Amino acid sequence: ELYFIDDSLQKQEIVNGHIALNYQSFKDLVSHQKHVLIAIANSRIREKIANQLDIDGIQLWTVQADNTVMMDHIEIGEGAALSPFVTITSNIRIGKCFHANLYSYIEHDCIIGDFVTFAPGVKCNGNIHIDDHVYIGAGAVIKQGTPDKPLVIGKNAVVGMGAVVTKSIPPGVTVVGNPARILEKK
Repeated sequence: ELYFIDDSLQKQEIVNGHIALNYQSFKDLVSHQKHVLIAIANSRIREKIANQLDIDGIQLWTVQADNTVMMDHIEIGEGAALSPFVTITSNIRIGKCFHANLYSYIEHDCIIGDFVTFAPGVKCNGNIHIDDHVYIGAGAVIKQGTPDKPLVIGKNAVVGMGAVVTKSIPPGVTVVGNPARILEKK
């Protein structure tokens, strides 16, 4: 059975033809096995929920669209959400709770950390390393690195919508534009 979990609910409702209930009610359901896909864009909230699920003995669920293209030598951590028309090519390692939205792709020889989000249309070319908790906005393009010098996007970085990333990005910054540059606070 499929349920939606929404902690703002006091009682069960029907959403898109499925029962929606709060987390405590979901935990109280009698079942020998439960799995949860965390469909929340905020990576810190995803991590907090994943940790609580682990404590409660509930497994993360990976979901991928029927038309997702996955080639060879791919490792994907648990809890991934792969939307329609996502392509993942060869020699890819992806951490847990990864979100790849519509029409995103990951080319060869990439390493992607935990709790990373790709908005729709992200183009992640080869030899790229993306650290944990990175958010990449819709339509962003990440230039290919090289085997001896992969392009690196640091932990907690944000790549703005439509940005063209041509060089490595330090941790914790937001980049925008073409070519992508650090967004300075005014």
